[in-house]
Amino acid sequence: MKEFSIIRRNIKSYRRRRAVGRFFAKIGRKLRWMRFLNPLHYLKRIDRYIINKFIGTYIYSILLIISISIVFDVNENLAKFSTHHAPLKAIVFDYYANFVPYFANLFSPLFVFIAVIFFTSKLAGNSEVIAMLASGMSFRRLMRPYFISAALIAMLNYYLGAYVIPKGTVVKQNFETLYKNHRKNTSAENVQLQVGKGIVAYIQHYDDLSRRGYGFSLDKFENKKLVSHLTASTIFYDSISDTRFRWRLQNYKIRSLKGLREQITSGERIDTLIMMEPMDLVFSKGQQETFTSPELREYISKQQERGSQNVVQYEVEYHKRIAMSFASFILTVIGASLSSRKRKGGMGLYLGIGLALSFAYILLQAISSTFAINAGTPAMLAAWIPNILYVFIAYFCWRQAPN
Repeated sequence: MKEFSIIRRNIKSYRRRRAVGRFFAKIGRKLRWMRFLNPLHYLKRIDRYIINKFIGTYIYSILLIISISIVFDVNENLAKFSTHHAPLKAIVFDYYANFVPYFANLFSPLFVFIAVIFFTSKLAGNSEVIAMLASGMSFRRLMRPYFISAALIAMLNYYLGAYVIPKGTVVKQNFETLYKNHRKNTSAENVQLQVGKGIVAYIQHYDDLSRRGYGFSLDKFENKKLVSHLTASTIFYDSISDTRFRWRLQNYKIRSLKGLREQITSGERIDTLIMMEPMDLVFSKGQQETFTSPELREYISKQQERGSQNVVQYEVEYHKRIAMSFASFILTVIGASLSSRKRKGGMGLYLGIGLALSFAYILLQAISSTFAINAGTPAMLAAWIPNILYVFIAYFCWRQAPN
C-alpha cells in the first residue's frame, strides 16, 4: 500500500507540472509577438560578427592614436608644467582626463573611417565579403550592422559632445590658465546690452574675477521715450544669492521722468534684479565649448532677444555637435564602399584616398565655421556644409560598391 501511495503522489505531481507547463506554454504563444520588440531578434550571427569587429577596431584605433597624442603633448608641455609647479594629480585628472575625451570626440569621424577601412579590407582580403555576396546577401543588407555600429557611435559622440565634454572643458581651461600660462579674458570694456523689453544696460568696465563693474547705467524706454535713468558708480553680482540675476548697486541715483516732471532718488546701496549675468558681459576664446547643448540653446535665445550679434560662434557650436554625429554614417558608407572589393594590388591606394577624404572633412568643418563667423554664412548651413558635400561622395562610392 505504501508503494501505491508513492506512485499516486508522483502521478499527481507529474500532472501538476504538466498543467503548469501547458499554462506557461499558452502564455508564451500569446506573447510571442513581443519577441519582435527585442532588438537582438533582428541581429543574425553575421551582424554580431561585423559589429564586434567595427566597435573593437574603433576603440583600438582611438586608444592607439590618443596614446601617441598624449606622448607628444607631454613632451611639449612638460617644461611648462614644471615651471608653473603643476601637481601630478591635477595634470592627470584635470588636464589629461579631459584631454582624452575632447580629442577622441573631435576626431571621431576619422577614427570611424579608419576602423571601417581596416577591418573591411581584411574581410575582403580573406574573401569573406565575396562569400557573403555570393550567398545571396545584397550590399545593402551587408551594410545593416555597419549602420547599427555607426548609430551607437553617433549617439555616444553626441552625448559626450553635448553634455559631458563641456563640463570637462571648464576644468581643462582652468588648469591651462593656472599652469600653461593661457590667460583667459576676465574683463570687459564699454558693454551695452538689452536686458529686457525697452531696458538697456551699460557698464564702462567690468572685472569678472571680482564680479564687480564700474560706471553702470540702466535706461528704460516706453514708446521710444526715456522714462527712467539709473546710474551707479559700482555694481556687484551677488553670486551667493538664492536667486539668479541679483545685483547690488552702490552710490546710485534714479531719475524718473513723467512728462515734464522729474523725480530723483539716490542712496548708498540697493539690491535689485537685472536680467543679466557675468557670462553675458565677458566673452573669452572657446567659451562656447564650455556650454552644454541646453545651455547653448538658452544662451543663444537670450542673446538674440537682446539683439546681440555676438552669437554666431555659439550657433555654429550648437549645430556642429549634431552634424558631427551624422558624419559617422557618411564616412561609414564611404569607407565600406571603398574597402569591400578585393583587389590584387592591395588597399594602399584606396586607404590613402579614404584618409585624404576624412582629413578633408575635418578641415572643411573648420573652414565652414570660419566662414560663418567672419563672412556671415548662416550658422546652421555652415555646420552642415561638410555633410551635404560628403553625402554626394558617399552616394558615388555606394554606386561603385560590389553588389
